[in-house]
Amino acid sequence: MAEDQAAGAGQQQANKQQFGIRKVYVRDMSFEVPNAPAIFSGEWKPEVSVDLDTRNTRIAENTYETVVRVTVTAKQGDKTAYLCEVEQGGIFVLSGFDDKTLDALLGSYCPAQIFPYAREAVSDMVTKGGFPQMVLAPVNFEALHMQRVRKQQEQQQGNGAQGDQGDQGSGGQAGN
Repeated sequence: MAEDQAAGAGQQQANKQQFGIRKVYVRDMSFEVPNAPAIFSGEWKPEVSVDLDTRNTRIAENTYETVVRVTVTAKQGDKTAYLCEVEQGGIFVLSGFDDKTLDALLGSYCPAQIFPYAREAVSDMVTKGGFPQMVLAPVNFEALHMQRVRKQQEQQQGNGAQGDQGDQGSGGQAGN
């Protein structure tokens, strides 16, 4: 009987959890070809760099905006061939999750849901800009989130140690 009650409590908790995607949208996008038309002459051997960032904002109770920002820069020698920037947004409803699970959902799962839209936008803009197709590789947002969490923990630990030393040091300076 106690097992049935425990199973029922677990079932109720699971029923209270809610995850939903309200909207996926382009928040901002731009494409620049600063050296056109000269950049189109010659052999195409670009150096491509990709910068990726995510951010989350609580916009209402249990409602969050997740934004994935992708910046792709292609250089041909010392000249910029193109600069492509996309901010892909999503509005998510998340309720009934503990803080750790909520952080993981916002840090990895939500960005993973909207990244394919950003990847498609980059590919379309680059192709329409007259360049060979740019297909961004899949991203492991869970690994990126874990890396970010570790870095924050290290910084907090470092700040705690520095804060103690800093207080002692400034106290000593104040006495001089």
